[in-house]
Amino acid sequence: MNFIESLYDVFLDSLPILLHGAAKTFQLAVLSLIAATILGLVFGMLRISTNKMLRFIAHIYLSVIRGTPLYVQLVFSYFALLPAIFGQSIDPFTAGALALSLNAGAYLVEIFRGGIESIDKGQMEAGRAIGFTHFQTMRYIILPQAIKRMVPSFVNQFIITLKDTSLLSAIGVMELMYSGQTIYSVNFKTFEVLTIVAFMYWAIVTLLTSVANWIERRMAQS
Repeated sequence: MNFIESLYDVFLDSLPILLHGAAKTFQLAVLSLIAATILGLVFGMLRISTNKMLRFIAHIYLSVIRGTPLYVQLVFSYFALLPAIFGQSIDPFTAGALALSLNAGAYLVEIFRGGIESIDKGQMEAGRAIGFTHFQTMRYIILPQAIKRMVPSFVNQFIITLKDTSLLSAIGVMELMYSGQTIYSVNFKTFEVLTIVAFMYWAIVTLLTSVANWIERRMAQS
C-alpha cells in the first residue's frame, strides 16, 4: 500500500473523531473570542482613561499577558492558579478557554485602543457639545465607527486564537490536535494522522483568511 492509499484509509477511519475535535476547536475559539472581546473593550477603555490608576491596571494586565508565553499561562492556570482559587481541579475545557480569553483579550486591548484613537477627536467634542455624556458619545458616536474599522483585526485575532487552541492538548482538552494524538497512539500512523490534522487546520485558517480579506475589501469600499 502506497502513502496516498494509506493516508486515504486513515482519513476515512479517523474522520468522525477529527471532526469532533475540529468542532471543539471552533467552539473554544468562539467562546474565547467573545470573552476576550469583553476584556479587550474594558481594558481598552482603561488604557485611554485619564485616570492614572486605571491606566496602570491596564498596563499590568498587558505586561503580564503579553510578556509571557500562552503555553506558560495555560499550564499555570490549569495546574496552579485555578486549583489555588477554587481549592480543587477545574475541568480542562474551562481552564483552556479562560487562558485563551485572557491571552486574546490582551491583544484586543490594543485593537480597541487603536480603533478608538483613530476616530477624530473632534467627534467627541461634537458629541459633548450636543449634550451627550462621555459614555453616550463613546457608545453612540465613537465606538460604532471604531468597531467598523476593527472588524478585519477581530477576524485575524480569531484565526490566531483558533490556532492557539492546539496548545490545549497539553492539558487534555479533546480539540483537533489532541484528537489526532489519540488516534495515532492507537494505530501508530503518526505521519498520516498529523498530515491530516495539519491539512484540516490549514483548510479552516484559509477559509477564515478569505473571510477576513472579503470583509477588509468591503470595509475599504464603504
